[in-house]
Amino acid sequence: METPKQVIRELEKIRLQSEQGIFLLAEAEVKYLELASAADKIEATELLSAQGTIVDRQAVAKLKAMDSRFEADLARAELNRIKAKIRHLSESQMAVMAAGKLIQIEWRG
Repeated sequence: METPKQVIRELEKIRLQSEQGIFLLAEAEVKYLELASAADKIEATELLSAQGTIVDRQAVAKLKAMDSRFEADLARAELNRIKAKIRHLSESQMAVMAAGKLIQIEWRG
């Protein structure tokens, strides 16, 4: 970036990516909550229907819900990646704004 126009373009690009990130974050939150809820439901249902001691029933319920829980964990990882990307965009925006100030000072020379 060497000109004020380039700074403005970069800030606009970051703004658009941030808006998209916020939309993706909302979708990822819903996906994670739905999958976590489904895993909890499977585990609870299996716990109620399993036979044996409490420890045995808990183990069976966890095993039956394992695939569903894994999907929820993947969704949570995706959610965390989106949050990290949004933080990175915020940091990038601050860096570009600082560079813009320096360019402004230099252009006034």
